[in-house]
Amino acid sequence: MIPSLLAPRTAAWASVSPAPTPEPSSTHTESPVEDALEGAADAGTAFWDWFAGWPLHVLIILAIGLVLLALLRRVIGHVTERIATGAGTTTTEESPAWRRYLSRTPFVENAIAMATPLASQRRAQRARTVGSVLRSTANIVVGTIMALMILQEFEVNVGPLVASAGVVGIALGFGAQSLVKDFISGVFLLVEDQFGVGDVVDLGSGATGTVEEVQLRVTQVRAFDGTLWYVRNGEILRAGNMTQQWSRAVAEVRVPVDADVDTVRAALGRAADAVQADPELSPLLLEAPSVRGIDAVNDITITFTLHAQTRPGDQWEVSREMRRLAQAELRRAGVLALPPDVEAAAIGPAPEV
Repeated sequence: MIPSLLAPRTAAWASVSPAPTPEPSSTHTESPVEDALEGAADAGTAFWDWFAGWPLHVLIILAIGLVLLALLRRVIGHVTERIATGAGTTTTEESPAWRRYLSRTPFVENAIAMATPLASQRRAQRARTVGSVLRSTANIVVGTIMALMILQEFEVNVGPLVASAGVVGIALGFGAQSLVKDFISGVFLLVEDQFGVGDVVDLGSGATGTVEEVQLRVTQVRAFDGTLWYVRNGEILRAGNMTQQWSRAVAEVRVPVDADVDTVRAALGRAADAVQADPELSPLLLEAPSVRGIDAVNDITITFTLHAQTRPGDQWEVSREMRRLAQAELRRAGVLALPPDVEAAAIGPAPEV
């Protein structure tokens, strides 16, 4: 009876409130390891995003600038050292004709090296000094460009800096214009090869002697009496080089005004021939000595001049020998009086009374 009464109510309740069904979970709980990995990936991504900005650009600028500077310094050093040592490209008979042609030693360089004993030393000093200037210039130029590019990466306005550097450079130029003038003059002295180590020069103001060292700022000249002159390159208004390429030996000979000119010329000609025939002096000559003729006449003497083209730096030795031989020939010709002892030996003892 009771089950029959409850059956309709049970059916009604089932129709009103159906039985609940399990629902799937909407969230999934991650493990700590997965959280750490995801955080590391986010940090790596953020780091690379930051590193790909100005740090990477700065490193690229530094790397390219340093490599370029190293290449420039190496090329400058290699070229200047080859010029200084005179080393050429090694070639063989099997080498191409164009390589053998380019590696040959120029004729002019051979002639200068033979004529000037210190040509190699001068060339080496000039090349190494110019190379030092070029390396310093490369350091300044490349370093300045790198610094400006790096400042631009930091969003620094380099315009005012460049303008300020220009103003400072102008101020320093006015303040140290004599120093800048010395350096610029020194560079031109070396590049133009006006004189070098071993040359005998006259730089004015009494600075005459042998060049011992040529620097960018000063030139050291050793005078004949041992004085070492320091001459600033910017103060050299004229430079007389007495030992460059070739020289000329000049010997002035004075004879009495009443001497026979033809006899004197003949005696001086024999002296010139003796200089040419001397085995020690002939290698120093580039042309045969000759007598120029009468150069001056006064109330007492007549001046004749002997001259000869010589190798650089040998003109003084040739001049001294020409004077000695000229005096000997003039005495032998009777133009000049013999010394008393020589005259007595030539005439003989006085006869006994």
